[in-house]
Amino acid sequence: MSSSNDQGEGSSSRTASASADHHHNPQQQQPAQLSRYESQKRRDWNTFGQYLRNQRPPVALSQCSYNHVLDFLRYLDQFGKTKVHVQGCVFFGQVEPAGPCTCPLRQAWGSLDALIGRLRAAYEENGGQPETNPFASGAIRVYLREVRDSQAKARGIPYKKKKKKKSTINEGTSSSFQM
Repeated sequence: MSSSNDQGEGSSSRTASASADHHHNPQQQQPAQLSRYESQKRRDWNTFGQYLRNQRPPVALSQCSYNHVLDFLRYLDQFGKTKVHVQGCVFFGQVEPAGPCTCPLRQAWGSLDALIGRLRAAYEENGGQPETNPFASGAIRVYLREVRDSQAKARGIPYKKKKKKKSTINEGTSSSFQM
């Protein structure tokens, strides 16, 4: 009786569940259950795909190179919200400018860095091979480093890389060789 009860409960709960959730299919609600990161990654991936489709001629993802990624990052700059002072601006290098200026708004380095991280992951999740990932190119890392350094200089905010904490396991004689 226990086995028929288990079967009965399972099938009746599935039937009841299916009829109660007819209009609220859990598979249809899956996007609402994505984490903030996963949702943003999906939006970024769709935006990049749309960018490639809007190129003249359109670019297939399989033909996408780091140059397309760099062009995409430059394109996004027009939608930025971070004031980046140009070399001739009186506020260049000042942390807190005394007044307004006509310097352009740009995408902040941190936003671009996070975007590339999400797109790099999305590329591989969508069938791309790690060795052909255009978001993992050295040219992208160089571009991001240049953006970081130039924005830090223009805004008067020195960028300091966070140092890794020393391991407590290797604090014997090898610690003198760590940098």
